[in-house]
Amino acid sequence: MSDEWLNRIKWDAQGLLPAIAQDSETGRVLMFAWMNRDALRLTVEEGRAVYWSRSRNQLWRKGEESGNVQELKAIELDCDADVVLLQVKQLGNVACHTGRNSCFYRRLNNANEWVTVEGVLKSPEDMYKR
Repeated sequence: MSDEWLNRIKWDAQGLLPAIAQDSETGRVLMFAWMNRDALRLTVEEGRAVYWSRSRNQLWRKGEESGNVQELKAIELDCDADVVLLQVKQLGNVACHTGRNSCFYRRLNNANEWVTVEGVLKSPEDMYKR
């Protein structure tokens, strides 16, 4: 397969691309992560979300430890070619390492305080047995 489609992307100075994962059925934004060329290529080849972990400096297959895999349904590129939107089926219904459906579980209220608006579905201790 030709890499021409990867060459059309505007990678940042570190060779990374912002990636937003969205539930393909509900439209809910599940999480944000980074991808490099290899991560995006592997996502397409494997049909599941593969990201680049900046903290570990390595590829990270979503769900490799937790079992909460993101099955790829579609990929969309924004108008500036510098952000991708992954349409995914979130297996296990948990996308966040805190055990919630979405990483976006806190909302700013009228008193300018962050309020938790979504409960934990699965204990992180159960997901990450080390």
